[in-house]
Amino acid sequence: MSDKIRFGIVGGGWRAEFYLRIAEALPGRFEAARMLVRDEAKGAALTARWGVPAARDMEAFVQARDFDFAVVSVSRDVCPDIIAALVERGVPVLSETPPAKDLTALAELWRRLGPQARVQVAEQYLFQPMHAARLAVVRSGKLGSPSHVQLSAAHAYHGVSLIRKLLGVGFGDAVIRGERFAAPLVQGPDRNGPPKEETCGESMQELATFRFGDGRTALYDFAKEQYFSWIRAQQVLVRGERGEIANRDVRFLADYATPVVMELRRMDAGHDGNLEGYFSIAALRWEPSGCTGIRSSRPGCRTRRLRSRPAWRGWANMPREALPSTVWTKPRRIYICRR
Repeated sequence: MSDKIRFGIVGGGWRAEFYLRIAEALPGRFEAARMLVRDEAKGAALTARWGVPAARDMEAFVQARDFDFAVVSVSRDVCPDIIAALVERGVPVLSETPPAKDLTALAELWRRLGPQARVQVAEQYLFQPMHAARLAVVRSGKLGSPSHVQLSAAHAYHGVSLIRKLLGVGFGDAVIRGERFAAPLVQGPDRNGPPKEETCGESMQELATFRFGDGRTALYDFAKEQYFSWIRAQQVLVRGERGEIANRDVRFLADYATPVVMELRRMDAGHDGNLEGYFSIAALRWEPSGCTGIRSSRPGCRTRRLRSRPAWRGWANMPREALPSTVWTKPRRIYICRR
């Protein structure tokens, strides 16, 4: 029996091509079986480029049912109808975000489908290596209880998802206040590639404060150009009573008199003559603390037990080279490897 995941795709836009690239890059694990693209010329072009057959209507798309589930990658206005049509035909759905245009439409979609419908929304930002590493630090308790987040890394629902995860507030209600500001910005790259000439346009910046019922707070700050711009960086701040994460820097107290500073680094293969290919290996953080064991799926990193380490104060004055090695962070898991 093959473990290959076979999926269909509804939509033929920019985001749909991400899934086609996944199947092309990892043919042993994924296969795009067919697409639903209503525009005949566009469907033919996608078939010619990716080798994936394209149907023009829902019945033709589901007739063969040679896939495990369907990825829905269409506009938020038509997404609810597409999801409902697939569910009615017994097809599990992985929906791109958002599955509906607003809260009213989301609630209506829920009522329409019911709790037994096999639908999952592809909210993926919390699984990106650096965000996953930050979440691992927060959940370790080293910062204490997170009380404040400032996030300028993702727009709208993606940003709010990260804020809620970092604060650990779940679906708790919040008082929200927001404003928009316009400012000039030299245009950078976009979905179509680098700029061809210098153009100064207007950038719209959104600011919002969140005050949750338990006293936790957040500041959301984003301009859409940040996804591509060379001159607009991401900013992430997480604070608790014992420490904070400021972008890639982690600071916390081992005890009242022992501050600890660590750095988060994303580790990629393919640099400096490395021939593994080009992909992200992990997010690394220096961990001057004790650990009881390690585990890793990375090639060459074996699982074994380690003896417990001396107290924090004993590590505080040691050179970096003498500290325990690294923490390889992947979604939902942390791997500690010994050098």
